[in-house]
Amino acid sequence: MRYVITGGSGVIGTALATSLLADGHEVIALSRNPAGRELPRGVHGVKWDARTADGWGEWADGAFAIVNLAGESIGGSGTIPMPGTWSAERKRRIKESRRLAGEAVVAAVAAAAVKPRVVFQMSGIDYYPTTNAKSPATDPVMTEESAPGRQFPADVVSDYWEPVTAPVEALGVRRVIARTAPLLNRQTGPLPASLLQFRLFAGGRLGSGRQWFTWIHTDDAVRAIRHLTENEAARGVYNVAAPDMVTNAEFTRVLGRVMGRPSILPVPAFALKLMLGEVSTLVLAGRRVSVDKLQALGFTFRFPTLAAALRDLIEN
Repeated sequence: MRYVITGGSGVIGTALATSLLADGHEVIALSRNPAGRELPRGVHGVKWDARTADGWGEWADGAFAIVNLAGESIGGSGTIPMPGTWSAERKRRIKESRRLAGEAVVAAVAAAAVKPRVVFQMSGIDYYPTTNAKSPATDPVMTEESAPGRQFPADVVSDYWEPVTAPVEALGVRRVIARTAPLLNRQTGPLPASLLQFRLFAGGRLGSGRQWFTWIHTDDAVRAIRHLTENEAARGVYNVAAPDMVTNAEFTRVLGRVMGRPSILPVPAFALKLMLGEVSTLVLAGRRVSVDKLQALGFTFRFPTLAAALRDLIEN
């Protein structure tokens, strides 16, 4: 079966492509510069402008799935995961990247003589409101029916990322939305900066440490994408996160234990706010979500606990 992946050269896109290729699927990865990207061997890289269906729309005709992962990163990547602040221009780019990519997917589906069976729309748990981190035990658990938050990341998800591909449903195409937790991997997300801290014996909680840290191992995120695209019963919104949701303080304790490093040097909230401004909400605020709906669909986690996920990433 043919999978077309927008954002196919990113961390999750390449991991998904590798998984699909191993099972004999055809993978088309859309990238602005496919020649300059190291795509997994066997992936067909196709150039696109991230705005239209020009030059790639024909690959949607007869495809099994379009997996829409495209969108400028909200938090950045690498060892320093949150570069700069959310300037007005950066906010505009973040929103527009999602709107335009989604519109391109819809255009490709509309033009296809044989419609794709499913459109998978990536999303994030940033959709939900953050909690105040004063009493984590009493914080609500967000389900797929919970109302959206009012912070900038929630606006990006609820106003741009999720609704933009909705028109494919009127074209008779099944659509799945995955509100995904931050990925745990060694290349991007929250882990690289934390690994550096602990290697320097400077690890510790961020702020109060009471904020929820919701996560998912990249392998399980890929498996969830495949489960949701391949299962005809999957429709609508699903939370994609590990069931072992912990506070930031618990995350740093487990990470320190796995690495054999102390977890005793907290980073004050005021310092993060001073350095990152509004972006600091990504690490100082959190939310916990229910994954009951995903599990009811028959999905099982390879890395259900934080300790198991960290051991796999650090020791292997």
